[in-house]
Formats: sequence, C-alpha cells, structure tokens
Amino acid sequence: MSLVTIETFSLGGDLTINRLGFGAMRLAMGTFDGPPRAPESGIAVLRRAVELGVNHIDTAGFYGRGAVRANELIRTALTPYRDDLVIATKVGPLPGPTGVPSEQVPPDQLRGLVEADLRSLGLDRLDLVYLRVGGMTGPGGESIAERFAVLAELRAEGLIRHLGVSNVDAAQLAEARAIAPVAAVQNRHTGDMGLLAECEEAGIAYVPYFPLGGGGPLDADRLGKVAARLGATTAQVQIASLLAKSPSVLAIPGTGSLDHLEENLAAHDLSLGDEDLSDLRG
Repeated sequence: MSLVTIETFSLGGDLTINRLGFGAMRLAMGTFDGPPRAPESGIAVLRRAVELGVNHIDTAGFYGRGAVRANELIRTALTPYRDDLVIATKVGPLPGPTGVPSEQVPPDQLRGLVEADLRSLGLDRLDLVYLRVGGMTGPGGESIAERFAVLAELRAEGLIRHLGVSNVDAAQLAEARAIAPVAAVQNRHTGDMGLLAECEEAGIAYVPYFPLGGGGPLDADRLGKVAARLGATTAQVQIASLLAKSPSVLAIPGTGSLDHLEENLAAHDLSLGDEDLSDLRG
C-alpha cells in the first residue's frame, strides 16, 4: 500500500487526524512582513477546508498582521468546533521589528502565551502546543529543558493535551522527551532522515513546516516530470512526496486562496508509484 493512501495518524495515541491538514500562517498575511489579508477570505478558506475533510489546523498566536489574526479567524469561522477538529499552536518566538519571529521569549512568559491562545481560540484546553525553538535559522545549539518544562507543567494542569517541539535536533528532542511525552515534531523539512526515523519508531508525528517552500521555488525539474506524468501540479506532487516519506509525516500546506486550497487538498488523491518515487529521489 502506498503511504499516501494511509490517510490518518493517531496523534498522541488518542486523537485521530487526517494526515493532510492545513497551516494557518497565510490566512492573515502573505508573508510575515507583508500587508494583512481581508478577514473574509481567511474565514471562507477555513470553512471550505473543514468541508473538504481537514481536521488538523496548525496555527500560532504570532500569525497575523495588525488586527487580522489567524487565531481569531479560526474562532470566527469554525466555532462551535467540530468534535474531531484538532488545533495545534506554537509558542516561544518573539516577533522582531519587521514581524519575523526572530527572537525568543523567556520561560516566564510562556504561560501567558498559552493563556492568550486559549482566549483567542475560545478553548479551555489546547490540543497540541509546540515549543518553537530558535529564530529562522536551523535547529540545534541550545538547551530547551527549562522552557519545555514550563509547558509540561501547563499540561499537568490540564491546559494542554499534548506537547510538541519545533525546529529541533535529535539532542533537543531527547531533552524534551526526558521531561514529558512529545506527540509531534515540527521542523522545516524531512531532510534529517534519522530524526524522522526516530519519530516513526516512537509514534511521534513529524510535521514539516513550509511544506511548499515557504515562498521559495519548488524543484521544478524533479517535481515537474512526475506532475506531467500524473496530470497534477508541482505543488500537489510536493505534498504527496512528503506524505510518502513516512506514515508519521503530516502535511500542513497553507494558503489564503480558495483555489489554492482546493489544489493542495487534491493531493490527497495522488498515488505515487515506484517510478514516481524514484524520480522524486533524483
């Protein structure tokens, strides 16, 4: 069976979610330093995503420009929430002057960020909270124990159901797992196959952020050959290729466009054969 046809994942062992979800960053803005989008477009995208079967939405309190905030759009569009809807958020980054989350908050500010997410989303408990480590650079090089321990305390209090870590290396993941169970890892891509294998073995979700390049170009040569063969777009093949890497991978492509939403979620129907996977590996 193709891994793409394995449709669901058991997050934390008790939340069944579809492996193709939705990232909320672009609901409020095209880029971190760009102008805000019209709230009505974000609300329409969210409602359509849920109609099309999305039950995993990835968001953050710092996703927004001005008065347009992703969390508020989610609450407006989707409350009362469906019982099977899982909302993941992340805390830790501190936006710099341009809006890019390039700094980090100290441990004593994490509780306030979690409580702010609870209020803005209209929830009593958050399904999944990631500790986002570092700025926009790659993972590694610092201890995360003190900050992750704060989130573990909030989990013990019942404010958080499951914990995750984002932008981490294997040592940081091990540090977190020694403090509390880790349900998900969110890193930029699946280039660290060792870390991906560790997640798969442990039943931890691996959630690549910027699954469509984060505004950068996709590998048109590698993806285009497969896309032409399947009658698909390069974005669809990119999403399908991520899902094909491991049954632990969850894809969260984001957009502020209804047309792009429909295109991205149609990747669910792609079936990659051996020839396709060989071409994608280059």
